[in-house]
Amino acid sequence: MSSLGLVVAVGVTILVCTGVSRRLGIVPPVTLLIAGILLGFVPALRSTHLPPEAVLLLFLPVLLYWEGFTSSVRQIRRDLRVIVLMSTVLVVLTAAGAAATAHALGMPWGPAWVLGAALAPTDATAVGVLGRILPRRVGTLLRAESLVNDGTALVLYAVAVGVTVGSEHFSLGHLGTRLLLSYGGGILIGLAITYVAVQVRKRLTDAFQHNLFALVTPLAAYLLAEFADVSGVLAVVVSGLWVGRVSPQLFPAYARQQVRTVMDFVTAVANAALFVLVGLEAQSAVRGLSSVGVTRGLLIAAGVCAVIIGVRVGWLFTLPHIIRALDRRPAQRARRLSARPRAVMATAGFRGAVSMAAALAVPDTVASGEPFPDRDLIIFVTALVIAVTLLVQAPLLPRVVRWARMDEDLTAEQEGHRAEVVATERALAALPDTAERLGTPGDVVGQVRAEYDRRLRALRDGDGDQGTEASGWQQQYADLHLALLSHKHATLVELHESNEIDDIELQQLQDHLDQEQLHAVRRRRT
Repeated sequence: MSSLGLVVAVGVTILVCTGVSRRLGIVPPVTLLIAGILLGFVPALRSTHLPPEAVLLLFLPVLLYWEGFTSSVRQIRRDLRVIVLMSTVLVVLTAAGAAATAHALGMPWGPAWVLGAALAPTDATAVGVLGRILPRRVGTLLRAESLVNDGTALVLYAVAVGVTVGSEHFSLGHLGTRLLLSYGGGILIGLAITYVAVQVRKRLTDAFQHNLFALVTPLAAYLLAEFADVSGVLAVVVSGLWVGRVSPQLFPAYARQQVRTVMDFVTAVANAALFVLVGLEAQSAVRGLSSVGVTRGLLIAAGVCAVIIGVRVGWLFTLPHIIRALDRRPAQRARRLSARPRAVMATAGFRGAVSMAAALAVPDTVASGEPFPDRDLIIFVTALVIAVTLLVQAPLLPRVVRWARMDEDLTAEQEGHRAEVVATERALAALPDTAERLGTPGDVVGQVRAEYDRRLRALRDGDGDQGTEASGWQQQYADLHLALLSHKHATLVELHESNEIDDIELQQLQDHLDQEQLHAVRRRRT
């Protein structure tokens, strides 16, 4: 099938699956992965493979950048120790456990370590999509872990492939040095690229250029880091965190809105496409297994999958007790999570596109020219482990969340409410001086003051009589405004159909109406 045909097939699959997921209440990655597997039965798609370069050099940087951009730096700083340990030590232990299991079941040590490294990291795209149902702190922990652990796993993977191919020799010192250089170099390159991007974007006034920078910045950071043989993952994550932190102060509102709209769409499509392509590749991996029988391949996959899940569960139910024994500060006690949230975190150890891309990127031959040992088995096991974590663990996650009965995290909502009250109060206080500086007529100032007063009363006390009255007025105002906008829209359509206005005028007027309608809808919700 041609590239255009593949794009159309994946696009139609995404449309159908997202609709089915919404209708049946199933998380989209599950239906998308199943659809990808089913697409593998189409003869024209049987020769289609997920290009590892596309995942690692195109999809991954943009997705990680936007995940970093939309993450809470304050929450990450609060739980930094846990995040770092889960992104490094847990990755190494998972890779070691998977490698030991695969070796015990007959795979040589070299390929076993390659398999373990490929399966060690949780998938940022899957965690980002499925973690939205979680309370903010647990969701942030899982997202931050998945953002960083790719860097550790890819270093392990590179060393394991190099040793197996014969181009490197393994030692703990060599591995430690590679990790330090990879992390340090990736962070420095991310900071350097982002500094330049921020300095340029501060001077831009065109929203299109802001959008272009939002797409180019992560790609540039990742490519430069890979060229320097350091962690492109860390470079991109640092870039996203920094830009997300400074965006409200440095970039204009219209640019922020357009960038968010474009990036939300791009990352949503990229995420969905990756799940479909991973499913397509999983079906191909089953057909391509030739070095061992399917029964033995299933046995190795089952053993590796059980160990990966077991290591994560063991880590989450032992490390907190060790930290509690060593660190008894009151601040540490406030950070503790009970067993039920940790059970949720254990369930959310999904694998995905990065693991599949790593397996597919295994070279065909070693230095001597002989075939890379068990390459097809690595791809087969990786595909099955991904399928299990997404098709079994993902549907279980909502049930585990309900079982955990975690209290709803209202901190962010309360902070947002308090911030809006303070911002409205200060805007009212600044109204006289601002009106005088602008030369605004008194009747206009009075109208603005009345509107802000009503808004402030609605925010201050929704339970009091004044607050209830003001809130009700706002709702009624928004309802009436929306109804009148509908009449204006119908009138414009009639004028267009009677050839009294041109298509271009209709579109321009419609843009203004759309903006008003969005504003009224937001006002109604608040």
